[in-house]
Amino acid sequence: MRSAGMLIGYRVFFALLGFAAIVTEIATIVERNRFVPERFFSYFTIQSNSFAVAVLLLSALALAGGREHRLVSLLRGASTLYMAVVGMVFPLLLAGLDVPLTAVPWDNVVLHYLMPGAVVVDWFIATPRVRISPRQALVWLVFPLVYVVYSLVRGSLVNWYPYPFLDPENKGYVGVGVVTVGIALGSTALLWLLTAFTGRGTPATTMR
Repeated sequence: MRSAGMLIGYRVFFALLGFAAIVTEIATIVERNRFVPERFFSYFTIQSNSFAVAVLLLSALALAGGREHRLVSLLRGASTLYMAVVGMVFPLLLAGLDVPLTAVPWDNVVLHYLMPGAVVVDWFIATPRVRISPRQALVWLVFPLVYVVYSLVRGSLVNWYPYPFLDPENKGYVGVGVVTVGIALGSTALLWLLTAFTGRGTPATTMR
């Protein structure tokens, strides 16, 4: 009971922290007269962190109810994958660049480092006891693929891309393709790793 209460508190704390960071970014960019909603919410970081906030709260409620829902486990897995991608792609491809999203230093740390780390840790300290196969988890890749298509199509129409590595004007579509395929392969490897730890042990709660 004590460990469950601590885990619930952990999830609620980081959900509120992530929410506060997103709101602070919006408020700061608005104050600087640089807020363009359709651009701000086109960042994978913002979409993934917003999703993570919702899933952390949902999983906290599920844990408080004493039930391990398969849907919640699947959502947790998807959120963990997306946040892991954020945590790896930002330092590798974006750190040091002038990205409008990083308007506030502490928000940058929260959204790109603390939140990804917290969500990944949450997965491994409370891995779903319901088995999730890699095949079932392939659905997690739908959102990143749709995101890339959306970014490229929208970018060609409005001449704006959320990230430099998605902008064909930098290294052409071949360069975009190489980076995208690299991220996709890394995401697939992460998917297999995340699912490999599911379904172990005797459930302490009732599963649906």
